[in-house]
Amino acid sequence: MTIQVSFDGPRICFLGDSFIQGLGDPEFRGWVGRVLQAAAPDATAFNLGVRRNTSTQVLHRCWPEVEARTAPGADNRLVVSFGANDAVEEAGSPRVAHRETVANLAALLDGARRRGLGVLVVGPPPVLAGGAAHLARLRRLTPELARVCAEFEVPFVDVTEALAADPAWVAEAGAGDGAHPGAGGYGRLAQLVLDGGFRAWIRTDLT
Repeated sequence: MTIQVSFDGPRICFLGDSFIQGLGDPEFRGWVGRVLQAAAPDATAFNLGVRRNTSTQVLHRCWPEVEARTAPGADNRLVVSFGANDAVEEAGSPRVAHRETVANLAALLDGARRRGLGVLVVGPPPVLAGGAAHLARLRRLTPELARVCAEFEVPFVDVTEALAADPAWVAEAGAGDGAHPGAGGYGRLAQLVLDGGFRAWIRTDLT
C-alpha cells in the first residue's frame, strides 16, 4: 500500500542566533512567531535559533539541522539571520572578522542553492550594550551581506538602522539584558521583515 503525504504549506527553517529564538519576549513569539502569524499561518516552521551563535557556528550546524527538517516534494525554505554576535567585541576584537562573516554567508547560500532551498536573509539587529562601536561594525557589515545576497539572487532585509533608531527596541533592550527587546521591539522587527520582503517571498513559487 502506498501512502500519499500532502504538504499544504511551506516548511520553513529559521536559522540563526537568539534574535531568531526570540529571547526576551514575554509572549514567547519573537519576530518569527509574529511573521508566521501574519503571513504564513499554514507553514510548518522550525525555530533553529541558538543564543550567542556566530555565523561560523550557524554554518557548522546548518545542514545537519536543516536537512533533518526538509521533505521531498515539499516547499522547503530557509530564513537566515546572523552577524550581531560576530560583531561583539571580546578580548579586544570582534568574535568573527568581517570578511569571515561575509564568507560564511556566501558558503551557506551556495549550499542552499545546491540543495534547491529558497532562502531569505534578515540582517543583524543592533546590540544596545555594544554601544556605538558595535553599531559601526554592523553598518560596515550589512551592505556586504546585502551584496552577497544580490549575487545569489536572494532577498535581503536590512533591519539594523531602523532598529537602532526605534524607541521600543532601544527602551526594551535597555531595560532588559542590553541586547534583547520585549514584545514591542520584536513586533517592530517582525514588521520590518514583513514589509521588507517576506510577504512577497513566501507567496512566490520558487520551484
